[in-house]
Amino acid sequence: MREDHGCHPHGTKWPAAVRMRPLTGRHELLAAARAELTARPGVLFHGPAGIGKSTLVAALVNSLAAQAPSACTVLHCAPAQEDARLPFAGLVDLFARVPDSRLDALPPEPRAALRAALLRGREPAGDQGRLAVRVAVLEVLRALAAAGPVLLVVDGLQWLDAPSAEVLAFAVRRVGGLDLRMVAAERVTEGEQPERPHCCPPDTAELAVPPLADGETEHLLRTALGAGLPPALLRAVQDTAAGNPSYALELGRAALREGASADSGGALPVPRRLRALVLDQVRTLSEAVRRTLLVASAAALPSLTVLRAAGLPDPAADLAAAERLGVAAAGADGTVRFRHPLVRAAVYADAPEYARRQAHTLLARAVAEPVERARHLAHARPYEDEATARTLLAAAAHARRHGTSDAACELAGLAARRTPADRPADRADRLLAAAEYACDAGQLQEAAQAAGTVLAESGSAHRRVRARLILLRGAGQALEGTRDLIEDGLRDAAGDPRAEARLHHWAAVRGLLCGELAEAARHARRAAETGDTDTRIEALATLARVRSLAGEAGAADAALAEALALAGGAGGGPAGWRLVRMRAILALDADRVTEAREQVDALLAAIGAVAGVEETVATLVSLVRIQVRSGHCRAALHTAARCSRAVAEAGVRSAPAWYAAALAETAGGSTEEARHLAEQAVRASEADGDRLFLVRALAVLGQAELLGGDPRGAAAAVEALSRVKRLGEAMCAADPPLLHWYGDLAEALVVLGETDAAGDVVREAYGRMPGDAPDSVVAALERAEGLREAGLGRAREGAARLRAAIDLLRQLPLPVELVRTLIALGAVERRARRRNAARVVLGEALETAARIGAVPLEARARDELARLEAAERGGGPELTPTEARIAELVGGGATNREVAAELFISVKTVEGTLSRVYRKFGVRSRTALAHAMAVAVIASGASVDAGDDGGLKQAVTVSQPARPRTSRVVDTRR
Repeated sequence: MREDHGCHPHGTKWPAAVRMRPLTGRHELLAAARAELTARPGVLFHGPAGIGKSTLVAALVNSLAAQAPSACTVLHCAPAQEDARLPFAGLVDLFARVPDSRLDALPPEPRAALRAALLRGREPAGDQGRLAVRVAVLEVLRALAAAGPVLLVVDGLQWLDAPSAEVLAFAVRRVGGLDLRMVAAERVTEGEQPERPHCCPPDTAELAVPPLADGETEHLLRTALGAGLPPALLRAVQDTAAGNPSYALELGRAALREGASADSGGALPVPRRLRALVLDQVRTLSEAVRRTLLVASAAALPSLTVLRAAGLPDPAADLAAAERLGVAAAGADGTVRFRHPLVRAAVYADAPEYARRQAHTLLARAVAEPVERARHLAHARPYEDEATARTLLAAAAHARRHGTSDAACELAGLAARRTPADRPADRADRLLAAAEYACDAGQLQEAAQAAGTVLAESGSAHRRVRARLILLRGAGQALEGTRDLIEDGLRDAAGDPRAEARLHHWAAVRGLLCGELAEAARHARRAAETGDTDTRIEALATLARVRSLAGEAGAADAALAEALALAGGAGGGPAGWRLVRMRAILALDADRVTEAREQVDALLAAIGAVAGVEETVATLVSLVRIQVRSGHCRAALHTAARCSRAVAEAGVRSAPAWYAAALAETAGGSTEEARHLAEQAVRASEADGDRLFLVRALAVLGQAELLGGDPRGAAAAVEALSRVKRLGEAMCAADPPLLHWYGDLAEALVVLGETDAAGDVVREAYGRMPGDAPDSVVAALERAEGLREAGLGRAREGAARLRAAIDLLRQLPLPVELVRTLIALGAVERRARRRNAARVVLGEALETAARIGAVPLEARARDELARLEAAERGGGPELTPTEARIAELVGGGATNREVAAELFISVKTVEGTLSRVYRKFGVRSRTALAHAMAVAVIASGASVDAGDDGGLKQAVTVSQPARPRTSRVVDTRR
């Protein structure tokens, strides 16, 4: 029998060994089962072996035990396959914990029959004895249910012995109206229905357990193994397990332990125990059938046509024999399909090496497609052979031309391994080809390994330069530590102008990402002067980015136009794609949002599935930026999710993808999720040394914090946005996005009451702003200045500036910015008690935010309208969030210095804000303020305890209370 994890009567818990198994991807199903069990007498989980039924049973029972108001009698059995032949074995397990006293209360004949069935007396004889057992079990269940809730648990109905199943079926049909529930699991073939639902009470809910999604499988493996698998191995495990968690764990452990050699066909190692589980019927088939199955398992696209071309005498008859056992079958179109991908992998893994080589030899002769033919040839000849190596390299080039870079990488790597040892130059060239193809496919670890091998072993300066260029490409955004790599490459490239130009371009890219704009411009100009056409295009594009960051829009446009002329536009391949994407971003920064959107949409349609991961992610990140600014917030969330999937499938870490996800969440999702994603983007950018995306990640973090509208969030926003300002200054940057972020920083400072510091930031931004700055930058700074004027008590002047900003934004397709400014104006008008004006602009903000899907701003607009309604009902003085918080702390006895430390602001700001609070309450001292606040609370009908601001929130109109946050020190003077 399987180990009895037994459940004891009267309030037991599931054993820890079962309780601790991961429940990845099953929480919704578990919740559905709990809901069903409240309305129905039972739940029956069903699905194939290893799908997670036992884990669900354990989790459901534990959940019920945790929620039960009183002790529950749990009767449990978990039969194994060998138990099915043992009469009453299941009943013995179920009743193992039922005391003899329960049996003694039965009438003599049923008591004797049940005791005999439970091996506590003589075996019952004849039909009357069997009926007596059933009656006895029913009576015991009724007695237990009369004393309290009863839960029957049968984990493995398919192995329950027939006599126990008959007794159970008899009893559960007759327990209606009793406080008795049942949880059961039954193994069934994929897609089939359970065969023993009659063993459960009538109207039991039957719940199929579905396969895990790929992301859930990855999470399960990472959690269980304590480490992530390399991307290629992870994909192989996901494909082979097909969502079965048990299979995935077995395969993952084996893969982590043994890996998957390219010389073994890239096949996963399948543990012996797993092979025994799925091949028990295969091993009963004839040798001819097993050979047909092996050849089919080795083929990329097995079919009857391929198997016949491979020389198999009668593959149709062989597959018919396999189909009768449910192993594999040929469809109407001749395609061969195995019952489960694991069966296919197990058939291949179970065969001896010589048999696998023979299968690949047959397939190499049978298939005409060059990539598949070359792959079979490589595995048929797992030794050094120049002819095989050349065939593989030609097939790799063919695969790359047809957009399958992962296949190109695999084949070029095989070509290098098949290259004879006396041809080291050819081997190095093939390794470099494999590395380049790996970069195309986003397989950066593989690329670095192949290029690193050449760099370490090659005596050719030319090949070492190629290797360094591949390593630079594979570094992604993490170029900060590559200065030595570039300088060593320039020494090796001396006298080769083209190679020197490519390295100068990488130096320019490094300077751009690290914020060394002058250095980046110098290297970009050098590369544009001496490089070949492709290098000149890339260098001019980099120069355009540098000029744009420096606020030199005209120079950026000129460099970009020259690059586009050389590239031939979007039809120029990856170089042209990057230029079109950059032109779209320049248009976006210049407020030409529609033009930017059209360019990127056209680019995505053009590149389709041809582009590599890097190009796809960069284009999707650009599209998210455009969608957010243009107010397509729901679409931005969708695009960001698509970008995250592309990165996850490639198995790489991407700060830009996290940035895009955070930006989309800030516009149309959850501010909490936006903060979380932005923090990940910040950490990844810092690890990469990528200051360009670090600035963006910090900016979106600051925006997410600012959306909360409370002092704590504003303090965190000031911290993030102050870093943005310092990084921008170090880079000598003055592009439109940076100037927008200056406006955000000033707004956050105003929320904290730091109006002088806010004024300094706005003045500095105006000083950096070029004469042709877009109107959106002017509007952002005017919004900040309007809020500052209102914060200084000049509400009329502040409202005028905000209305001027709104007038500018109404001429632009920037609805998110318009909503932000409308909300700011509504808050100022509300605090100035111009409530009709406030209601009009806040109503427009709410309607616009709801229409474009700007969920956080929609919530802000609703909050402001709610405060307006509260003020109209006769609330107390109108306080800003910072004024309310300072009034609360001072009223509670805090000193000015303690308030400043709590809110991360200066003592001077506390003093100025406290003076305004005194004026609003009409008092002149702390004691009078505390008294006035208490009177306001009493007048509002609220009560307040020490340290509780609930009464204050009802007595005066304030924003939401501050969120708990880890303390941090903010120095706004930096």
